[in-house]
Amino acid sequence: MQQSIVATGRLPLFCFFVALIVAFIATRINVRLIRAKIGWFRDVNVGEMHIHHVVFGVVLMLVGGVAGLIVSAASQVGYAVAASVFGVGSALVLDEFALILHLHDVYWEEEGRTSVDAVFVAVAVTGLLLIGLRPLSWDYGTPVNPAALIVANLLLAVVTLLKGKIWTGLVGLFVPVLLLVGAVRLARPGSPWARWFFVGRSPRKLAKALHREERWRRPVIRAKIAFQEFLSGRHDLPPSRRGRRSR
Repeated sequence: MQQSIVATGRLPLFCFFVALIVAFIATRINVRLIRAKIGWFRDVNVGEMHIHHVVFGVVLMLVGGVAGLIVSAASQVGYAVAASVFGVGSALVLDEFALILHLHDVYWEEEGRTSVDAVFVAVAVTGLLLIGLRPLSWDYGTPVNPAALIVANLLLAVVTLLKGKIWTGLVGLFVPVLLLVGAVRLARPGSPWARWFFVGRSPRKLAKALHREERWRRPVIRAKIAFQEFLSGRHDLPPSRRGRRSR
């Protein structure tokens, strides 16, 4: 750790990474205990107002962010502490990302899975940065103009994302060869690319995409949901837009 983390100046990023994961797991344990009404675990309420933990997350992100700006540049430990505070705040905010996105308490509804996905994305991106990968790096070891390579990678990333391959597009920003694979492969049936180019234009491709989705993608999604439910609890409440729901 001394050589790979501290000596390379990645201690603040490492502390952010650890704080993000630990705070997210601790938060999910807490809200599951609240939902089960176990012990003294209860929602935070001020009168009739329920205070969501995203509020505390925003405050901690501000504290950690401002502290990181004013701490001495020579103090990696100071930056690490600020990064840890920022990581805890980020976990609290991302854990309620779905509520921010929908402007409604969908925490335990199907739409609430978006929050868990957002945390997974943050953890994945931070992990890739931590091992030394950089998105759209200029150092490709080729005589091609670096700016042209970056533009090409961005275009491939856009195509990959439009084809509904979110994780391939995300990781591909760090490992460009994945973008090429994602861009040339068949789009997912519910993606914008499929709606534009398959529906009404290429029934054969749409049928093939549906077959691949059912055979290969669905089992992966079921496994992902099972892992999410093990980690974060079941998002099993019916969709609702009425009133305030407590956990």
